[in-house]
Amino acid sequence: MVDLQSQYYKIKNEVDNAVSNVMDSAAFINGPEVKSFQNELESYLDVKHVIPCGNGTDALQIALMALDLKEGDEVITADFTFAATVEVIHLLKLKSVLVDVDYNTFTISADAIKKAITPKTKAIIPVHIFGQCANMEEILKIAEEHHLYVIEDNAQAIGAEFTFSDGTVKKAGTMSTVGTTSFFPSKNLGCYGDGGAIFTNNDELAHRLRGIVNHGMYERYYHDEVGVNSRLDSIQAAILRKKLPHLDNYNESRGKAADYYDEAFAGHEHLLTPKRADYSSHVFHQYTLRILNGKRNELQKYLTEKDIPAMIYYPVALRKQKAYYQESNDADFANTDRLLNEVISLPMHTELDEEQLKFITDAVLEFMAK
Repeated sequence: MVDLQSQYYKIKNEVDNAVSNVMDSAAFINGPEVKSFQNELESYLDVKHVIPCGNGTDALQIALMALDLKEGDEVITADFTFAATVEVIHLLKLKSVLVDVDYNTFTISADAIKKAITPKTKAIIPVHIFGQCANMEEILKIAEEHHLYVIEDNAQAIGAEFTFSDGTVKKAGTMSTVGTTSFFPSKNLGCYGDGGAIFTNNDELAHRLRGIVNHGMYERYYHDEVGVNSRLDSIQAAILRKKLPHLDNYNESRGKAADYYDEAFAGHEHLLTPKRADYSSHVFHQYTLRILNGKRNELQKYLTEKDIPAMIYYPVALRKQKAYYQESNDADFANTDRLLNEVISLPMHTELDEEQLKFITDAVLEFMAK
């Protein structure tokens, strides 16, 4: 699914030298590389504050911790996403309210959000799933009307851009109260271990976030609140500094691979290619097809036999997971439940070449012709 070795070899000297410099400095925690990466990411995203942290899940949890939510407060998020989004809600003893997604974009439905709001609702977590933004203009309007926080889960769409109806363009993760991301190795901007970051334009919130990531300290050994230990280490920051200047090119390469897939599958009666929303660019963290003939699982098996990895993100709705079970009317989740039986993600990374893409697409089309 991801060719991290080939990507590394192209920047090997840069990365190796950066890691070696950290080793020589012995500044492993909160060293100058972390501060430099923070500044460079702020510039790239055009956001006032980036707070690096240990991983993307921590980023979500810390963002929620900084908003003073109380036990039992409700947080609306998508039923169709990775469990980390809802996991942190439950860890903080908040109540997750799961809602349906848009069938074409896979992102949270603004209409479903409206229907789910109650007096206990305090926040919305839209997930910019598979590489494009949720409909943030609509979500922000809803949030403003109901005085809700918005926390963008941007683990899969760093570098994507949202265009508002007035022509304003913002990077994914920078449009709301607070945004979060992951630097897990397979992400569009990935390190060689774990890492994450939180974004905000709010000075007061940024100050609080910086304390929470470091044991609740704003002055050493003075703990003003309960915090966590979640820091991006200097080696990972040094690696990310070398990869950040390549991010737009990485995303462009993914887009070209997606174009190839789109063209190969265009017009096939049993294949639906990913919808590219008018309001968002798409950085294709995943390239996710919908298989309409009921043979998705058989296709996955066929591709596996040809040594082509193909993943199903996600096979079970969050509302039906044992850990997060939520009483629901399945009619309210028609899009999610349909997607669970249709989606399959093909290999997507920066190193795909035409020969590989042809091999993959030929295999898919051969199976669909049976």
